[in-house]
Amino acid sequence: MGENLPAHIAVIMDGNGRWAEARGLPRREGHRAGAEVVRRVITECRAAGIRHVTLYAFSSENWGRPKAEVRHLFSLLKEFLDREIPLMEQKGIALNVLGDTAALPLGARAAVSRGIKRTSGGVEMTFNLALNYGARAELVRAARSFVREGASPGDVTEQSLAGRLYTVGQPDPDLLIRTGGERRLSNFLLYQCAYAELYFTPVLWPDFKEEHLRAALEDYAARSRRFGKI
Repeated sequence: MGENLPAHIAVIMDGNGRWAEARGLPRREGHRAGAEVVRRVITECRAAGIRHVTLYAFSSENWGRPKAEVRHLFSLLKEFLDREIPLMEQKGIALNVLGDTAALPLGARAAVSRGIKRTSGGVEMTFNLALNYGARAELVRAARSFVREGASPGDVTEQSLAGRLYTVGQPDPDLLIRTGGERRLSNFLLYQCAYAELYFTPVLWPDFKEEHLRAALEDYAARSRRFGKI
Protein backbone atom coordinates (compact mmCIF):
# COMPACT_ATOMS: atom_id res chain seq x y z
CA MET A 1 0.00 0.00 0.00
CA GLY A 2 2.92 2.35 0.55
CA GLU A 3 2.19 5.86 1.69
CA ASN A 4 -0.91 6.39 -0.45
CA LEU A 5 -3.42 5.83 2.33
CA PRO A 6 -6.77 7.54 2.81
CA ALA A 7 -6.91 9.97 5.71
CA HIS A 8 -10.60 9.19 6.19
CA ILE A 9 -12.51 6.00 5.39
CA ALA A 10 -16.31 5.81 5.47
CA VAL A 11 -18.07 2.43 5.54
CA ILE A 12 -21.63 1.39 4.83
CA MET A 13 -21.85 -1.86 6.78
CA ASP A 14 -24.38 -3.87 4.78
CA GLY A 15 -25.38 -7.51 4.89
CA ASN A 16 -25.94 -8.43 8.54
CA GLY A 17 -29.51 -9.57 7.99
CA ARG A 18 -28.72 -11.58 4.86
CA TRP A 19 -25.76 -13.19 6.62
CA ALA A 20 -28.02 -14.41 9.42
CA GLU A 21 -30.83 -15.54 7.14
CA ALA A 22 -28.40 -17.59 5.03
CA ARG A 23 -27.48 -19.48 8.19
CA GLY A 24 -31.02 -19.91 9.45
CA LEU A 25 -30.38 -17.52 12.32
CA PRO A 26 -32.43 -14.59 13.63
CA ARG A 27 -31.42 -11.24 12.16
CA ARG A 28 -30.19 -10.10 15.56
CA GLU A 29 -27.40 -12.68 15.33
CA GLY A 30 -26.24 -11.04 12.12
CA HIS A 31 -26.10 -7.67 13.87
CA ARG A 32 -24.16 -9.22 16.75
CA ALA A 33 -21.67 -10.80 14.35
CA GLY A 34 -21.34 -7.48 12.55
CA ALA A 35 -20.56 -5.67 15.78
CA GLU A 36 -17.57 -7.94 16.28
CA VAL A 37 -16.20 -6.90 12.90
CA VAL A 38 -16.18 -3.25 13.96
CA ARG A 39 -13.40 -3.84 16.47
CA ARG A 40 -11.23 -5.63 13.89
CA VAL A 41 -11.68 -2.90 11.31
CA ILE A 42 -10.96 -0.07 13.74
CA THR A 43 -7.89 -1.91 15.05
CA GLU A 44 -6.58 -2.52 11.53
CA CYS A 45 -7.19 1.07 10.45
CA ARG A 46 -5.40 2.45 13.50
CA ALA A 47 -2.44 0.15 12.88
CA ALA A 48 -2.27 1.31 9.26
CA GLY A 49 -2.22 4.97 10.31
CA ILE A 50 -5.69 5.96 9.12
CA ARG A 51 -6.79 8.85 11.30
CA HIS A 52 -10.55 9.02 10.66
CA VAL A 53 -13.09 6.19 10.25
CA THR A 54 -16.85 6.68 9.90
CA LEU A 55 -19.28 3.76 10.14
CA TYR A 56 -22.93 3.98 9.12
CA ALA A 57 -24.49 2.29 12.15
CA PHE A 58 -28.14 3.42 12.09
CA SER A 59 -29.81 5.60 9.48
CA SER A 60 -32.81 7.83 10.03
CA GLU A 61 -34.70 5.44 7.73
CA ASN A 62 -33.90 2.44 9.94
CA TRP A 63 -36.68 3.45 12.37
CA GLY A 64 -38.99 1.76 9.86
CA ARG A 65 -37.61 -1.68 10.76
CA PRO A 66 -39.53 -3.96 13.15
CA LYS A 67 -39.57 -2.50 16.67
CA ALA A 68 -37.98 -5.59 18.19
CA GLU A 69 -35.05 -5.34 15.76
CA VAL A 70 -34.59 -1.63 16.51
CA ARG A 71 -34.61 -2.33 20.25
CA HIS A 72 -31.99 -5.02 19.79
CA LEU A 73 -29.79 -2.74 17.68
CA PHE A 74 -29.68 -0.09 20.40
CA SER A 75 -29.17 -2.69 23.12
CA LEU A 76 -26.25 -4.03 21.08
CA LEU A 77 -24.90 -0.49 20.64
CA LYS A 78 -24.91 0.08 24.40
CA GLU A 79 -23.25 -3.29 25.00
CA PHE A 80 -20.60 -2.53 22.37
CA LEU A 81 -19.79 0.91 23.78
CA ASP A 82 -19.67 -0.28 27.38
CA ARG A 83 -17.19 -2.96 26.34
CA GLU A 84 -15.04 -1.01 23.88
CA ILE A 85 -14.82 2.49 25.35
CA PRO A 86 -12.13 1.58 27.96
CA LEU A 87 -9.97 0.11 25.18
CA MET A 88 -10.59 3.11 22.92
CA GLU A 89 -9.59 5.42 25.76
CA GLN A 90 -6.41 3.42 26.24
CA LYS A 91 -5.58 3.43 22.51
CA GLY A 92 -6.21 7.16 22.01
CA ILE A 93 -9.31 6.72 19.84
CA ALA A 94 -11.86 9.53 20.16
CA LEU A 95 -15.53 8.65 19.68
CA ASN A 96 -17.67 11.10 17.73
CA VAL A 97 -21.30 10.73 16.67
CA LEU A 98 -22.92 11.99 13.48
CA GLY A 99 -26.68 12.35 13.68
CA ASP A 100 -29.55 13.38 15.92
CA THR A 101 -28.89 11.54 19.16
CA ALA A 102 -31.83 13.17 20.94
CA ALA A 103 -34.12 10.52 19.44
CA LEU A 104 -32.08 7.56 20.68
CA PRO A 105 -33.34 5.41 23.56
CA LEU A 106 -32.16 6.68 26.93
CA GLY A 107 -29.71 3.85 27.63
CA ALA A 108 -28.02 4.13 24.24
CA ARG A 109 -27.95 7.93 24.45
CA ALA A 110 -26.30 7.79 27.87
CA ALA A 111 -23.72 5.26 26.65
CA VAL A 112 -22.89 7.47 23.67
CA SER A 113 -22.53 10.52 25.90
CA ARG A 114 -20.23 8.65 28.30
CA GLY A 115 -18.15 7.34 25.45
CA ILE A 116 -17.66 10.75 23.86
CA LYS A 117 -16.67 12.28 27.19
CA ARG A 118 -14.26 9.51 28.19
CA THR A 119 -12.46 9.40 24.84
CA SER A 120 -12.40 13.13 24.13
CA GLY A 121 -8.64 13.28 24.70
CA GLY A 122 -7.88 10.70 22.01
CA VAL A 123 -5.49 11.96 19.35
CA GLU A 124 -4.55 8.77 17.49
CA MET A 125 -7.84 8.32 15.64
CA THR A 126 -11.36 9.71 15.38
CA PHE A 127 -14.04 7.02 15.22
CA ASN A 128 -17.31 8.44 13.91
CA LEU A 129 -20.52 6.49 14.43
CA ALA A 130 -23.39 7.65 12.24
CA LEU A 131 -26.48 7.16 14.43
CA ASN A 132 -29.95 8.31 13.45
CA TYR A 133 -28.14 9.92 10.54
CA GLY A 134 -29.36 11.03 7.12
CA ALA A 135 -27.31 13.21 4.80
CA ARG A 136 -30.29 15.20 3.52
CA ALA A 137 -31.41 15.93 7.09
CA GLU A 138 -27.84 17.00 7.88
CA LEU A 139 -27.92 19.53 5.04
CA VAL A 140 -31.34 20.82 6.14
CA ARG A 141 -29.96 21.22 9.66
CA ALA A 142 -27.05 23.25 8.30
CA ALA A 143 -29.37 25.44 6.19
CA ARG A 144 -31.60 26.13 9.18
CA SER A 145 -28.59 27.28 11.18
CA PHE A 146 -27.93 29.95 8.53
CA VAL A 147 -31.55 31.10 8.79
CA ARG A 148 -31.42 31.27 12.59
CA GLU A 149 -28.29 33.39 12.40
CA GLY A 150 -29.80 35.77 9.86
CA ALA A 151 -27.05 35.00 7.35
CA SER A 152 -26.90 36.90 4.07
CA PRO A 153 -26.39 35.06 0.76
CA GLY A 154 -22.72 36.00 0.78
CA ASP A 155 -22.27 34.26 4.11
CA VAL A 156 -23.16 30.91 2.56
CA THR A 157 -20.01 29.35 1.17
CA GLU A 158 -18.70 25.82 0.86
CA GLN A 159 -16.50 26.48 3.88
CA SER A 160 -19.25 27.94 6.06
CA LEU A 161 -21.60 25.10 5.12
CA ALA A 162 -18.95 22.47 5.91
CA GLY A 163 -18.53 24.15 9.28
CA ARG A 164 -22.14 23.34 10.10
CA LEU A 165 -21.96 19.64 9.27
CA TYR A 166 -21.46 16.86 11.81
CA THR A 167 -17.97 16.24 10.41
CA VAL A 168 -16.73 19.78 11.06
CA GLY A 169 -12.98 19.87 11.60
CA GLN A 170 -12.39 16.52 9.88
CA PRO A 171 -11.20 15.82 6.34
CA ASP A 172 -13.78 14.55 3.89
CA PRO A 173 -13.71 10.79 3.28
CA ASP A 174 -11.17 9.75 0.67
CA LEU A 175 -12.57 6.25 0.40
CA LEU A 176 -16.10 4.96 0.86
CA ILE A 177 -16.51 1.19 1.22
CA ARG A 178 -19.86 -0.54 0.96
CA THR A 179 -20.16 -4.24 1.75
CA GLY A 180 -22.97 -6.61 0.83
CA GLY A 181 -23.04 -6.13 -2.95
CA GLU A 182 -25.27 -3.06 -3.16
CA ARG A 183 -24.02 -0.05 -5.15
CA ARG A 184 -25.62 3.07 -3.75
CA LEU A 185 -24.88 5.74 -1.14
CA SER A 186 -28.14 5.36 0.80
CA ASN A 187 -28.25 8.96 2.03
CA PHE A 188 -24.80 8.72 3.61
CA LEU A 189 -22.37 11.67 3.70
CA LEU A 190 -23.61 13.00 0.38
CA TYR A 191 -21.85 16.36 0.71
CA GLN A 192 -18.63 15.02 2.23
CA CYS A 193 -18.25 12.20 -0.31
CA ALA A 194 -18.32 14.43 -3.37
CA TYR A 195 -14.81 13.29 -4.33
CA ALA A 196 -14.55 10.04 -2.40
CA GLU A 197 -13.33 6.94 -4.20
CA LEU A 198 -16.09 4.32 -4.10
CA TYR A 199 -15.35 0.67 -3.39
CA PHE A 200 -18.12 -1.93 -3.51
CA THR A 201 -17.65 -5.53 -2.42
CA PRO A 202 -20.10 -8.46 -2.37
CA VAL A 203 -18.69 -9.59 0.99
CA LEU A 204 -21.35 -9.37 3.69
CA TRP A 205 -20.30 -7.23 6.65
CA PRO A 206 -20.01 -10.08 9.21
CA ASP A 207 -17.60 -11.79 6.79
CA PHE A 208 -15.52 -8.65 6.20
CA LYS A 209 -12.01 -9.43 7.43
CA GLU A 210 -8.66 -7.69 7.59
CA GLU A 211 -7.72 -9.01 4.15
CA HIS A 212 -10.85 -7.45 2.64
CA LEU A 213 -9.95 -4.09 4.15
CA ARG A 214 -6.41 -4.40 2.83
CA ALA A 215 -7.79 -5.20 -0.64
CA ALA A 216 -9.88 -2.02 -0.53
CA LEU A 217 -6.86 0.02 0.56
CA GLU A 218 -4.71 -1.47 -2.19
CA ASP A 219 -7.40 -0.68 -4.76
CA TYR A 220 -7.53 2.90 -3.47
CA ALA A 221 -3.74 3.25 -3.59
CA ALA A 222 -3.71 2.21 -7.26
CA ARG A 223 -6.18 4.91 -8.32
CA SER A 224 -5.25 8.31 -9.71
CA ARG A 225 -7.20 11.09 -7.98
CA ARG A 226 -7.31 14.17 -10.23
CA PHE A 227 -10.23 16.08 -8.67
CA GLY A 228 -11.39 17.28 -12.09
CA LYS A 229 -7.89 18.25 -13.22
CA ILE A 230 -5.87 16.71 -16.03
